[in-house]
Formats: sequence, C-alpha cells, structure tokens
Amino acid sequence: MAGILIIAHAPLAGALRDCLEHIYCGLPARIGAIDVMPDCDVDALEARARREIDRLKGENGALVLCDVVGATPANTAARLTDMADVRVLCGVNLPMLVRAVCYRATPLDLLVEKAIAGGLKGIQTVEAASPSLLSCPTEHHAATNCHHHQ
Repeated sequence: MAGILIIAHAPLAGALRDCLEHIYCGLPARIGAIDVMPDCDVDALEARARREIDRLKGENGALVLCDVVGATPANTAARLTDMADVRVLCGVNLPMLVRAVCYRATPLDLLVEKAIAGGLKGIQTVEAASPSLLSCPTEHHAATNCHHHQ
C-alpha cells in the first residue's frame, strides 16, 4: 500500500489530514502531513520530507500531494522525485486525497491517474437546490465505501 504525504502551506496539509481522520473515523495508515511555514528553512524542510517518505513508503511507493505549482511545498516535493517509487502531484484537494487513499493498493502510476481523476471530478459547478447535494451519507457509510465518493 502506497504511503501518502501532503506538503502544503500551513495549515492546509494538517487540515487535509484531519479531514481524512474525520471521514474515516480515524487516520488511515501511512498518511503524513507537513505544513510549510512562511519562514521555513528549505533544506530542513526537504530533509524532513525525505524522512517522512522513508517512514510512510509502502511496497508500491509513495505519493506526495502539494498545493501550488512553483511554491515552496511543490519545489521541495519536486526534489523528492529522485527517490525510487515516489510520485508528486500538485493541486491537491480533498476529493483527490480521498481518491488517493481509496486506490493506494494499486500500482503507483495507476494511483496517480486515479488521484488526478478524483481531483478533477471534485471540481464542479453547483446549481441551487441540486438534489445530489441535499442528501448526506452517514459518516459510517462514507468510511466504509470509498467508491461512494468517487
């Protein structure tokens, strides 16, 4: 199972991890988050990220999710791609993260495709009184059926 590391501007990484903990009624295994502060030391940040990847990485690698292309979190993550079986995606959103969690037992390249698809599908225009938005699955149902949210 692939590990997932979220690297984003504070407090986004931790908030996304907390959302997963809420959705799944507990934090799934091998999920990490690094909140990047405005005054961070980029060398220390990279060293911390490498340690986290080593800790989280599963038999099929690790996926690093970042917020903004070209910013410090993404630039740091880009340096992690020299590690074996590590992939980096930018533009993280909650649907992308949930999809990544659901498919992390798949080969790493397929996981990347599924995560991107989940992130894109999560971006939609909402019309007034949209019936699909008026009903909310129970927490238990959401935690036990990953594909329901996809």
